[in-house]
Amino acid sequence: MRYRKIIPIALAYCALLTVLAFLADSPADILVGLERILMAGDTLITDYIDLAGVGAAFLNSALVVLYSVAVLYLVRDPLNGFTLVVLGLMGGFALFGKNPFNMTPFLLGSFLYARFRGEPFEKFANVALMSSSLSPLVGFLCFHEGHDLPNLVTGVLLGVAIGFVMPSLSAYTFKIQNGMNLYNMGFACGLVALIVVPILSSMGRAPSTALHWATEYDLPLGVGLTVFCCVLIFSGLFLCNKPAWAAWAGYRRLLKATGRAPSDFLRLYGAAPVLINMGVNGLIATAYILLIGGDLNGPTLGGILTVIGFSAYGKHARNITPIILGVALGGFVMQRDLTNPASQLAGLFGTTLAPISGCFGWPCGILAGFLHSCVVLYTGGPVAGVNLYNNGYSGGLIATVLYPLLTAVIYHRWPHLRDQDYFDVTEHDEPQVPTAATEELEP
Repeated sequence: MRYRKIIPIALAYCALLTVLAFLADSPADILVGLERILMAGDTLITDYIDLAGVGAAFLNSALVVLYSVAVLYLVRDPLNGFTLVVLGLMGGFALFGKNPFNMTPFLLGSFLYARFRGEPFEKFANVALMSSSLSPLVGFLCFHEGHDLPNLVTGVLLGVAIGFVMPSLSAYTFKIQNGMNLYNMGFACGLVALIVVPILSSMGRAPSTALHWATEYDLPLGVGLTVFCCVLIFSGLFLCNKPAWAAWAGYRRLLKATGRAPSDFLRLYGAAPVLINMGVNGLIATAYILLIGGDLNGPTLGGILTVIGFSAYGKHARNITPIILGVALGGFVMQRDLTNPASQLAGLFGTTLAPISGCFGWPCGILAGFLHSCVVLYTGGPVAGVNLYNNGYSGGLIATVLYPLLTAVIYHRWPHLRDQDYFDVTEHDEPQVPTAATEELEP
């Protein structure tokens, strides 16, 4: 009940996207574009704005968010900070890889898993939605080699099978990363793709990467994003039934969090600080793309929306900035063009490693970003671009390696930390009765 406003706000966001879609293109063009989106292979990088036009891309994003809201509402999933993560992620990736058709088999698979376990589906609804990271596999098998029934059945059954295994696999991969990689589902899906893609290739059905990348929308999307982020900040300061100074004080407290997963900022700090955090992070991400001379299009807009969504669950200005700087440093040292599409996405999605910066300090954050800028360019090839959360897979590899090394160094330098929890347990525990200090900042 505390976060019941999430649903109407999400519906208003869908309505806004729909209005913008029909302002950008005619209904006839939008229908043609939606057909292209449905029939596309969707492997990385398939920019729906370039493939089908702004109108069709925005409407598809609105439909995917509406679909996600309907699922969460119908299963009565508890609303919290992670709900904002899921909606931001689904809306963002609906601009370059997801559509209502290719994500449905994964939901069905996770639903069958819940029935198999005899547990309510609400427990796995978020995992079901995010497991559509592998939705390009469904699109590829269903439409790449014709639209006949056997191909459709094969693609749907594979999506159902993946959706069935993802709840248990993602729970395990979460443990081995120690909360250092916010995109845990990307890591889990990357492992599945490493098995599925070679099997398909050996059967003569090898997926292939793509490159659809729009370049002429910087001004309108830049203005729109800036206005959107400023509205978020304004809402946090003045529209949350608390004084602006209290909202800002809450945001300053939020900046001290490590961001180690799971960190539900909405529960810990309230709506006002989280809205400010979302707006600030969105401005940082947008400014980064524009400063390096990058492009605002479907994939980069999706990356910015993902950063905004995770601003309710782990990311803030202090822990994402070192990661972004590390990615930029990696491009400079390797003499790689930062405006390369993969490098632009690495700068945005590399913030999955924000907890490393928050837990171990900004120098380690820069190191993590530097490593990510190198590793992520080579993790998409073996899986042929079918894992939309490829940066999450790369982040998982880096987190798995860096966490024990950094912990060993810290424990060696400060031995007294061996006998205490190095990390702030209040960021990761079950809901507790708010203290007087936190009640002051609650929505």
